[in-house]
Amino acid sequence: MRQAGTQLTVWVRFVAGFPCSRPRQIMSTIESNLQAVRGRIAAAATSAGREPGDVAIVAVSKTFAASDVRAAYAAGQREFGENYVQEGQEKIAALSALPLIWHFIGPIQSNKTRTIAEHFDWVHSIAREKIAVRMAQARPQELGPLNICLQVNVSGETSKSGVLPGDVQPLAEAVRALQGLRLRGLMAVPEPSDDIELQRRRFRGLRLLLGQLNAAGFGLDTLSMGMSQDLEAAVTEGATIVRVGTAIFGERAKA
Repeated sequence: MRQAGTQLTVWVRFVAGFPCSRPRQIMSTIESNLQAVRGRIAAAATSAGREPGDVAIVAVSKTFAASDVRAAYAAGQREFGENYVQEGQEKIAALSALPLIWHFIGPIQSNKTRTIAEHFDWVHSIAREKIAVRMAQARPQELGPLNICLQVNVSGETSKSGVLPGDVQPLAEAVRALQGLRLRGLMAVPEPSDDIELQRRRFRGLRLLLGQLNAAGFGLDTLSMGMSQDLEAAVTEGATIVRVGTAIFGERAKA
């Protein structure tokens, strides 16, 4: 009986301790992943003759729990990106006590513009004037202007969201004129590729497009480009924001 009691005691201690150790494990993993991403950015920036501090990380927390965002916050991360409106709104509410900056980076449906305008600080995926107008009308004045990036389809894929490069300037002019919005720059999601030269060519095209807009007097300061698999190419070509999910939070669960 004594042996059985000892085994039971060990089992109870194991089960009781498991929920406590799991959050610490998650926190440690996210912290080490963030350090690795910062190291990758620093190496790429230094190689390109840039300051690592000129590149901000938006941690893409879509499908991950608010507890994972808290773990990233504890590791020094302050800016987070969401693709889904309802999920993002719930996380923003759950973490409202933390001084976080929230970026909406997903496709925008017309009936979701008000929710996005009322809860997020940045929107990276504006590709239609109609959506921009609705966003401006819905932005609460007390929150200040909503930071906007125009999504550009730099790879010409018919399945990809974004305005074509030749149509960017008219859209930029329309967005710049809207009260409640502040046009900050351009965003792109090129086709996935392991070809470093192709990655750089796509990002270079976005950088040159930003330069053309600034030559026309737009005064933009943001290039939102680069993700977990291609952030080095993006940083080399001038990214000021990289949107990183998997390399920080891990692989997402398959549906």
